[in-house]
Amino acid sequence: MRILITGGAGFIGSALIRFLIESTEHTVLNVDKLTYAGNLSTLSTAKDSPRYQFYQLDICDSQRLAELVTTFQPDAIMHLAAESHVDRSITAPSAFIQTNIVGTYNLLEVARSYWESLNSAAQSTFRFHHISTDEVYGDLPHHTDDPNYSDHLFTEDTPYSPSSPYSASKASSDLLVRAWHRTYNLPTLVSNCSNNYGPYQFPEKLIPLVISHALQGKTLPIYGKGDQIRDWLYVDDHVRGLYAVLSLGQPGETYNIGGHNEIENLSVVKQICEILDELRPNSQPYSEQIRFVTDRRGHDRRYAIDASKIARKLDWMPQETFATGLRKTVEWYLTDQDWCNQISQQSSR
Repeated sequence: MRILITGGAGFIGSALIRFLIESTEHTVLNVDKLTYAGNLSTLSTAKDSPRYQFYQLDICDSQRLAELVTTFQPDAIMHLAAESHVDRSITAPSAFIQTNIVGTYNLLEVARSYWESLNSAAQSTFRFHHISTDEVYGDLPHHTDDPNYSDHLFTEDTPYSPSSPYSASKASSDLLVRAWHRTYNLPTLVSNCSNNYGPYQFPEKLIPLVISHALQGKTLPIYGKGDQIRDWLYVDDHVRGLYAVLSLGQPGETYNIGGHNEIENLSVVKQICEILDELRPNSQPYSEQIRFVTDRRGHDRRYAIDASKIARKLDWMPQETFATGLRKTVEWYLTDQDWCNQISQQSSR
């Protein structure tokens, strides 16, 4: 296939491209605006492949986007381009509305026009895969509120109830994609994932932030009591799930991709500290740097995904436990601290 990927210089997008170039024979066009969170250094192992191309473009530029799609002639579009940091969406929501909603609308219209120009055989195999988040569902009962909390999981039929400007913008984009399938028969797929982690994640996210702060002797900030629960998904497992959805998923369907790892934020931070104590011992335990800070506005208490549909229909399961994935992640950041420092310096300019 010829696959156009938006947001391919980001954390998940770059992992997806590395997988496609290293493990398949597909040709990839990476379309990325290169905002603060996008960096081509994450694609060093793919950039020399004759099956990889990069084009810098904002998906809000519909004219150039249409020209690019017409020239590349993709068999599939995988849409990952998005503003994704909740804290930034609270302080500056405008960019989230533009990229996540208007940008997705532009891409859908460009894809629809292109798809309608194809012959019937090409139309039948074309796919538009929209990659989204479990945050669109809002939050779930917490063990402090409901003794039967573990019975409550996000399924593909869970009503949307977004809490932040970020999750609201992603919910809006999901609904646009579904509407373009229902109204125009565009062969779309939607996947909603849980919290990703792994190598090359931008340092503002929890796990790389804690690793970086710990090594620099800074405080490790924990929102509220640190009892917020997230379902953690190793990025390479997510990428395999995305490929399964693209290759085997049925148009019009939604697939939840989760890691089966429900863990409180405070526990995540403590586990990172324990690994660092072993691999990079300090004069005192890293956990002594933990500090509790004022909770984020509208902070969701718990996310947890029921990933039984993708397991049943597409034969996907995560390969990493949180313990194995976290250790791999910490080891990578210890080895590649130069990359983290470079990214942090570039984003602060």
